[in-house]
Amino acid sequence: MAKTKVAVTIEAELVERVDALVRAHLFPSRSQVIEIALTEKIAGMERGRLARECAKLNAGEEQALADEGYSEDTGAWPAY
Repeated sequence: MAKTKVAVTIEAELVERVDALVRAHLFPSRSQVIEIALTEKIAGMERGRLARECAKLNAGEEQALADEGYSEDTGAWPAY
């Protein structure tokens, strides 16, 4: 995937914490630390959105839809 260079302003203490991770050889560079942190944060937010959307579903209605096809005789189903 193509990468784009961006400039950000962050607190000096946070830069030092990022640099400590790089010095400890946990990441190869500051960029890697920040890219992974952003990726994980955004993924977490997206999972939270999915959970909120799922909470809007009516469990009874969803179950009725899932069971709808089971009311027929399964012997009438075509062989695969």
